[in-house]
Amino acid sequence: MSTSTHHNGLLRFTTAGSVDDGKSTLIGRLLYDSKSIFQDQMEAVEQASKHKGLEDADLSLLTDGLRAEREQGITIDVAYRYFATPKRKFIIADTPGHIQYTRNMVTGASTADLAIILIDSRNGLVEQTHRHSFIASLLGLQHLVVCVNKMDLVDYDEQRYNELVSAFKSFSSRLDIKDITFIPISALKGDNVVDTSSNMAWYGGSTLLHHLENVHVGADRNLQDCRFPVQYVVRPQTDEHRDFRGYAGRIASGVFKKGDAVVALPSGRETNIESIKLGEDDLDLAFPPLSVVMTLEDDIDLSRGEMLVRKNNQPEMLNEIDAKIFWLDSRPLNTSSRLVVRHLSQEVRAKISEVLYRIDINTLHRDEDNREIDMNDIARVRIKTASPILADPYRTNRTTGAFILVDPSTHATVAAGVIG
Repeated sequence: MSTSTHHNGLLRFTTAGSVDDGKSTLIGRLLYDSKSIFQDQMEAVEQASKHKGLEDADLSLLTDGLRAEREQGITIDVAYRYFATPKRKFIIADTPGHIQYTRNMVTGASTADLAIILIDSRNGLVEQTHRHSFIASLLGLQHLVVCVNKMDLVDYDEQRYNELVSAFKSFSSRLDIKDITFIPISALKGDNVVDTSSNMAWYGGSTLLHHLENVHVGADRNLQDCRFPVQYVVRPQTDEHRDFRGYAGRIASGVFKKGDAVVALPSGRETNIESIKLGEDDLDLAFPPLSVVMTLEDDIDLSRGEMLVRKNNQPEMLNEIDAKIFWLDSRPLNTSSRLVVRHLSQEVRAKISEVLYRIDINTLHRDEDNREIDMNDIARVRIKTASPILADPYRTNRTTGAFILVDPSTHATVAAGVIG
């Protein structure tokens, strides 16, 4: 896949910010001004806005799909929106701003190429600004767009914008994000979202849509490290396919070709790929995120949770994981609790053996004095597993470096984590 086709292809982005920072209005504005909505949707929005006694169309109604929360004016779920311009296709994960819904932000950002962080120009940086920016950094997003919104409410004041930009820069100097772009906007009035604002002639940069159409995300996929976790073994046992044994799964990373020499882990047995099937079709090569069935030249006993890799490029086999986790459970973390690590197609019993430190979300400093971990806290921990998991550090492989922790008694997800 050449980077140029990827460049013109699909951009997945997520929006984040505090409550009432205008995320839904911004997405509504993007959809409306880029002509990506249907006439009947627009008429419904205009009717509903009149009904609420508003003079302008309330564009947040285009994205807040859940009726009850629309009436309270908040977004609580992750809503995915699709739109396209002649230049590119987009998938937006619109995630909630409320602190108790940080887990949805984690879900939305985990598959994104870019995050938009909204700041209300009147309130400036708040704790959620810090939290969401840090989550974006921790989840390996390479591109951040900071939209300073509601500029119409501060009279499009350049000085106020510059203050907020420098405040964010001093905070973000400790984040691991290469590309940060700042744009002053009014989502409500449309300034600098799709069309250039005449109210802010002092700003010389591009509009938000122009930036989203042109940002280059080609290098963000891992095509080097070949990882194929087996989800299940296909054995039809029919007369026609009496001896057929295929391994089904989703390619996590790398490019697999027919005839490639591969190693089955954890056994270490070596063999070659005999065929790769996608449905009824035979493929010569396959790459992420395709779900395929592979057959091997030798009869190797492989089962769910095991993995096919290259001989000289193997993941680590870990019985002890050093990881950063987002604690999502309403009960505080308890190091004596029994948990299950869900990683790719593997489930392994585990426990958190040690909390190394908590991360202070406002300063990004390590807090080693307070190791109490409550809901929405971020911490560095050590996890012991009952049997080894096959994993890579998250910064080199976003798929094999991520996992979740589940409470085996309730099957609820209690934490999301990244390795390394």
